[in-house]
Amino acid sequence: MDKLSSISLEPIGLLRTPYRRDSFCPSQPVERDEGIVRIELREDLKDGLRDLDGFSHIIVLFYLDKAKFDNLESMPRWAGKRKVGLFSSRSPNRPCPIAMSVVKLKSIQGSTLVTTSIDAYDKTPVLDIKPYIPSLDAKTDASHGWIEELDDWEHLVQHARGIAHKHHHEHEHKHDHEHEH
Repeated sequence: MDKLSSISLEPIGLLRTPYRRDSFCPSQPVERDEGIVRIELREDLKDGLRDLDGFSHIIVLFYLDKAKFDNLESMPRWAGKRKVGLFSSRSPNRPCPIAMSVVKLKSIQGSTLVTTSIDAYDKTPVLDIKPYIPSLDAKTDASHGWIEELDDWEHLVQHARGIAHKHHHEHEHKHDHEHEH
C-alpha cells in the first residue's frame, strides 16, 4: 500500500449538548429528547444553511476529540460479552474518530441549528452537516450483520437506540433502564 498522507481538518462549529464527560451520554442518537442540543456553526458559514430548513433530518459528522484508540476489538455495551472487530462496531475509540449521526432538525436560529438528541459530549467539534434524504440514505435491504446472531437482538437494538419499551420476559443482559421513559 502506498504511504497515506496525514490530513488536517478545521471544525465548522461545536455541538452543545447536555452530556458532560462525567455523565451519561447515549451510544446512539436516542429517539427521545433529553435536553436541548445545538450546533453552533461558525458565523462565516451561516449562508451555507440556506434551504436546509426544508429538511426534517440532517446528517452530522463530528470529531470525537475525547476518544482513546487502543484496541482493534470492541465489546458493545448492549451486546453482552460479544467481542467484534472495531470496524464492525460503532465504538467511539477508533484510529480516526470521526462519527456520524442522523438527527431531527427542529429549527435554525441564525448560525445555530437546534436538533434532537445526539450521541456526543458537549463542545464536540463538528466537521460537516448534510441533509438526510430518505430516498438516497435509507437502505431498506441492509442487514444487521453480527447483531442478528445475538439472542433477542431486536430487543437489544431498542436499548441501543434509547427506545422506551416494555419487557414481557426475563432476560439476562444488563442495561440501564434509568434513562428510559
